[in-house]
Amino acid sequence: MNTLLIQCRKIYKFVLPVVIFLLTTFCYAGEADSTAKKANGPNIILILADDLGFGDLGVYGSVKNQTPYLDQMALKGLKLTNFYAYPVCSPSRAALLTGCNPVRVNVPKVLAPEGPAWTHDRFNRGLNPSELTIAELLKQRNYAAACVGKWHLGDDDRVLPLSQGFDEYFGLPYSNDMTPDNNILWPDLPLLSNQKVVEYNPDQTNLTQRFTEVSLDFIERNKSRPFFLYLAHAMPHVPLSVSRQFAGKSQHGIYSDVITEMDASVGRIMKKLEALNILDNTLIIFTSDNGPWLEFGSHAGSAGPFREGKSTSFEGGVRVPFIAYWERGIKCNSSSHQVSSLEDILPTIAEVTVTKLPERKIDGRSIFPLFRGGRIKDKPFYVFLNGQPQAVRLGPWKLHLPHKYKHVSYQDGERTEVQTLKSDLALYNIQDDPEEQYNLAEMYPEKTVAMRQMILDYNKQLNKEIRPALSW
Repeated sequence: MNTLLIQCRKIYKFVLPVVIFLLTTFCYAGEADSTAKKANGPNIILILADDLGFGDLGVYGSVKNQTPYLDQMALKGLKLTNFYAYPVCSPSRAALLTGCNPVRVNVPKVLAPEGPAWTHDRFNRGLNPSELTIAELLKQRNYAAACVGKWHLGDDDRVLPLSQGFDEYFGLPYSNDMTPDNNILWPDLPLLSNQKVVEYNPDQTNLTQRFTEVSLDFIERNKSRPFFLYLAHAMPHVPLSVSRQFAGKSQHGIYSDVITEMDASVGRIMKKLEALNILDNTLIIFTSDNGPWLEFGSHAGSAGPFREGKSTSFEGGVRVPFIAYWERGIKCNSSSHQVSSLEDILPTIAEVTVTKLPERKIDGRSIFPLFRGGRIKDKPFYVFLNGQPQAVRLGPWKLHLPHKYKHVSYQDGERTEVQTLKSDLALYNIQDDPEEQYNLAEMYPEKTVAMRQMILDYNKQLNKEIRPALSW
């Protein structure tokens, strides 16, 4: 009997930790539709980083940046490896919130307040409030909606978040580098609460913390009803700033400190949701608006294995991280290599919440099957920069039309030298050649001609369907 008890105790000692591990790490992918039809969910949290590169997170291969919370999100959720944004900021944000190619909604370029000469055709326009945003979509299901952080879709009251379906707004109307400190021609940078200026030229070292605190407060106040939180961080866009708590913490320079602080923000949000007992009924999506701004050297991120960065249509400029976590609706530790983009987020949220899509034409499609370990039909993703078509990705293939681009030819710390180069008509097999080094246009002339015609036909049709921005 004593021998049996000893053996039982040994088995118990071995089995108990395993059981605890399974109970604490098991991901339940239950019926998403039944969850969505409940009055209290699922909550939606969409976190957007600014200029974060594909290679800037541990789960995407970074050995320098410490991102334990985002890595854990991916481990317990979904990681996409072929997810696309547009090459620059405002177009990506328009695509994200409307499900449209940004040219369709007439936000083809970076918007800005009136400032340097290049802003002459950009300071008096914004996303038309007649477009249906994710926030407005979710009003059909009685969601509370808050936008926190960087907006960058126009700075007039008529186009700010409160005019685009959000109930609350706290943040910057445009980029954190558009300040008099950077160029005397810029106006003072306002920090807004709803549509009221609470201060000008805020201390940027505290922005990530302030945006996080406002987000946590919104979650707390809406814990008993479905909510949509769009948290668009100002970082790691230059000028880089980090709070005293995280300064030097990474031991790898200020860029890594900034990423560590952003990751900690994600952790605080997830802990808050868990404390309120609503984490399991919340879909959290984390992604970026474009690749790293390599012109800023050590103050820029990493494009991972890919060519070039922000403001180009090469993979480094447009391929970005995408992590989604939803205990009730996403298969644990799943990943997909299928192509998808920012345009697909709105229709995906519509399916998750059983909400009617906009009546107007959009370009995205739901990628919800990827949440459940399934597949989606291959669909072309067209890359536009400043309103012009530059590339198309379909399946393993990517075609570049001839265009000029900026290339960082030299870097020494923050200092870089930039050249303007020209890309010829080029066909790449991205699956075999993700670095876009081997032009196969001459080897596959029929494929080249077909994809070239595909992007030209799409551009022609798109230009017939452009809807007006709001101008003033």
